[in-house]
Amino acid sequence: MLSISEIIIFIFVLTLTAYGVFKPFKLKYKLIRLGKPENRYDRPLKRIKDAISSFLLLKCSVKRERIFTGFMHFFILYGFLVFLTVTINHILSGLKNNFSLFGHGIVNSIYSFAVDLFAILVLIGVVYFMIRRYIFKPKSLTYPSPESAIIYLFLFMVISTFLFYEAFTINVFSENSKWAFAGNLLWNYLIKNKLDIQNIKILIHVFWWFHILTVFGFALYIPRSKHLHIVFGPINIGFKNYNPKGILKPIDIERADVFGIEKLTDFTWKDLMDAFTCVECGRCQDYCPASRSEKPLSPKEIILNLKKTLLNDGIALLNQEIKELKPLMNNIYSDDEIWTCTSCGACMQVCPVENEHLPKIIGLRQSQVLMEGKFPSELNQFFRNIETNSNPWGIGFSTRGDWAKDYKIKTVAENPNIDVLLWVGCAGSFDERAKKITFSVIKILNTAGISFGILGKEEKCCGDQARRLGNEYLFQTLAQENIETFKKYNIKKILVTCPHGYHTFKNEYPLLSKLLNIGEWDIEVVHHTEFIFDLIREGKIKLKRTERSITYHDPCYLGRHNSIFKQPRLILNALNGEFIEMKNCGSHSFCCGAGGGLMWTEEKIGKRINHIRTEEAINTGAELISTACPFCLTMLEDGLKEKNKDNECKVKDIAELVAECL
Repeated sequence: MLSISEIIIFIFVLTLTAYGVFKPFKLKYKLIRLGKPENRYDRPLKRIKDAISSFLLLKCSVKRERIFTGFMHFFILYGFLVFLTVTINHILSGLKNNFSLFGHGIVNSIYSFAVDLFAILVLIGVVYFMIRRYIFKPKSLTYPSPESAIIYLFLFMVISTFLFYEAFTINVFSENSKWAFAGNLLWNYLIKNKLDIQNIKILIHVFWWFHILTVFGFALYIPRSKHLHIVFGPINIGFKNYNPKGILKPIDIERADVFGIEKLTDFTWKDLMDAFTCVECGRCQDYCPASRSEKPLSPKEIILNLKKTLLNDGIALLNQEIKELKPLMNNIYSDDEIWTCTSCGACMQVCPVENEHLPKIIGLRQSQVLMEGKFPSELNQFFRNIETNSNPWGIGFSTRGDWAKDYKIKTVAENPNIDVLLWVGCAGSFDERAKKITFSVIKILNTAGISFGILGKEEKCCGDQARRLGNEYLFQTLAQENIETFKKYNIKKILVTCPHGYHTFKNEYPLLSKLLNIGEWDIEVVHHTEFIFDLIREGKIKLKRTERSITYHDPCYLGRHNSIFKQPRLILNALNGEFIEMKNCGSHSFCCGAGGGLMWTEEKIGKRINHIRTEEAINTGAELISTACPFCLTMLEDGLKEKNKDNECKVKDIAELVAECL
């Protein structure tokens, strides 16, 4: 169909397009290489499988958060894949009249039907997204968004130019008309009997060029827009972290030049890839407790501001236009952003492309605390208390085990022949309300005949709160002392009542042990909900019935960060009471507001997070709110008191409920 001169022009345009597509990818590769090295190359076959399956099955979009929107993405993705074959066929048909990749028989007829079907589905998807963005205007989306409008226009033009091209060719090549219902409709109702054959052949030529140039324009635009996630999304998923989402990697204090993240180049290459992968869908913002309680933090903006900095300062650094990068804090990020994060992990849980927000936020905190000495003023006392007495309250460390004297609980030093070390924790040792959880666990252990002991005054804070607040040095000091104590008594199993201690011991102490070369971590760590469930299953404890209705609040560090959802619910079901789930539960549980060290700071901006969660619990109509974390329990009890509902509803740890029903 194309003349020799047109073929030459086409090859020239194709070459320019290929170069135009390659150039921004090359630039972004160089920008990503500015990041620090990080090993994400283990389990290569699983990574490849996850990348391919997430792309083809669109697991990232067809999720619980936005199911219908996910299916609309399905239409566009598979329409995009189908039109890749259309483009190949379109190019070849220009070089050879009436060429078809699938011949001219039944296979081609089926293909023609599929192409037209997906063309209509893509148009439906485009209309849906335009209405959603520009009429309903969800808060989580970015406004204004000219990139989205351009993409919608490109999609519409790619589809419409092809359908008109198809309609014109139907008249000239009649065998192409089979099952191409959209092309037939256009021909019969818009074109037929209005043009002669000569004009139709000219229009076939025109629309061939119109369609291919639109496709090339689309290809040039994608790597220069947020829709680069089409390419980077599957790759980013292939490089995801297979460890629990809340894990923080230890800083090598002795060798590190920079503590945390101070400048752009302190991010890892995976952090920088996140910036180009962000879909800007706003799911992270929808589920972030800080965002939902009207605080300045938006996980989406954390990523997008990184992208802006990378494209501005990163390019300037590559071009040697600047020699030194400016600090991120107070230039790119604000104190109110990084100090209102509860580290709950909701943002990472719902991100469709596996972006990792928490390491970035905690890294910024680390640089502020360790390098600048800047943090909320109320943390001065918190850090001092832990440094001097190894607990946030600052109560004398030598009194840590005093509560146990009346119960005749022996320390491991007094009786080293135990099956389980009961890690009481700071709250369980010093907070009067949390002590009731400790007493309940002890009652359960005694009933089941479990041999256990405590460390007493040798027990120190696990360091979780200090670490989430950016004080990595204090965390490592505490952790080293605890690890040495565990080794001293040859501890093999630790029972923990606080999810923060559980997460820290189970997931982060092993990494620190390896970094500091202080031996392999070979200690089993169990949370009390896991332990109690096993006792019930093995028949070591029996429970009587409770008549009260119960709802359950999933602690972030037990549920989202460590996937312990089943055992607490099975325990509550074993109590035979009426169990009612909250609206946000399981992996989508709403944070109580105490995580990330915010238990020890003042919540001065926006709504109180614990009020939002308490309202969700009250709305269930349950008589009891159950949880499995002393911090969550405190926040929910405070919420009930502040809403004058503490006489109508009570908060209890699962261990307390089980102890009552023994």
